[in-house]
Amino acid sequence: MKFMKKGTLALMAIASAAMFSVSTFALAEAAPQVKFATTAGEFVVELYPDKAPKTVENFLQYVRDKHYDGTIFHRVIPNFMIQGGGFDATYAQKPTRPPVAHEGRQALEKGGPRNVPGTLAMARTNDPQSATAQFFINVKDNAFLDPSAQSYGYTVFGRVVSGMAVVDNIKSVPTGAGGPFPTDVPKTPILINSATLVK
Repeated sequence: MKFMKKGTLALMAIASAAMFSVSTFALAEAAPQVKFATTAGEFVVELYPDKAPKTVENFLQYVRDKHYDGTIFHRVIPNFMIQGGGFDATYAQKPTRPPVAHEGRQALEKGGPRNVPGTLAMARTNDPQSATAQFFINVKDNAFLDPSAQSYGYTVFGRVVSGMAVVDNIKSVPTGAGGPFPTDVPKTPILINSATLVK
């Protein structure tokens, strides 16, 4: 009888440890999510650190630093993408940290998403290694932005998982000149009130 009790306790301990291990693994593997509260509504993006670890950590650090709070979507092009994260409501460019290493090709090789509707990618200049804080959300299949053997392309590191209707509304707003930009600026500013880590 004592042996049975000890055996039962041992089995319970093993089962408990296994459940703890599974829970810990699930928690460790959970993709981080960031909620954007904007003047056009809210949307949530899920990030993929297993595909583009440096890019995701760079983005999350800007979120933690509240860099995106008070910035605008300064470039909105229907049937292409919406871009933000770099300018405040007065069109002043916000200071950034040094650029993050380009991870577009590596992300694709690891099975990461392409530049398809709803995906989140880093904006940059013509220099592939110039991405800092600005990002864009694809609103159509932009295959020409995908990394390839001939092109660095753009690093996709996340996807909209909630509130895509808000993104679709933003892409459709009237645009024109604004601040230093001659075109593609929403006539009524679309402000990011906050970007917060929710998962």
